Amino acid sequence: MEVAIMLFDEFETLDVFGPVEVFGRLKNDYKIKFYSLSGGDISNSHGVTIFTKKLEEIKAGADIFLITGGYGTRTEVNNVALLNAILEISEWSKYVLTVCTGSALLAKTGLLDFKNATTNKIAFDWVITNGNNVNWVRKARWVVDGKYYTSSGVSAGMDMTLNFLKDLHGIVIARQVAQQIEYEWTEDSNNDNFSQEGKT
Repeated sequence: MEVAIMLFDEFETLDVFGPVEVFGRLKNDYKIKFYSLSGGDISNSHGVTIFTKKLEEIKAGADIFLITGGYGTRTEVNNVALLNAILEISEWSKYVLTVCTGSALLAKTGLLDFKNATTNKIAFDWVITNGNNVNWVRKARWVVDGKYYTSSGVSAGMDMTLNFLKDLHGIVIARQVAQQIEYEWTEDSNNDNFSQEGKT
């Protein structure tokens, strides 16, 4: 299965490489590719630069479309061309995963309307303004609603991705991957110690 990871300037590093590490452990099952609206090099403030293909190359959706978060989402939620691309690709993709504030981008397309979703807790109050019809769940490490998987902030993307592996391959495989990367997987999505962060 192809994992199409969507990037933009000022993406969050672990939003990308946390899931990449998890999917990459099953290299015979998942092939990872990076995309952006215009293609080419995409960078963030951590000094990480990734070469990407154009989103338009995803002709009929992806097996797994992963939308990352980061400070760049504050700008990209107003990028009509990007939102239209996300809408089209997400509609055709088999699974759509978001990490952190990436859910703001997906929500802005309307595809999360009347669905359950979560996001970064520090940025929670901002994210939810981009999807007034979304059933936002504050206390959740990740949320699954149909083909849509949304996670809380940064490291929660790893928990969500491990849960995705559990759904497709079983709990044994998911736990094996967590052990291989020496990661203490939060298996209970309701176990969210950060749910009160940023709450006003």
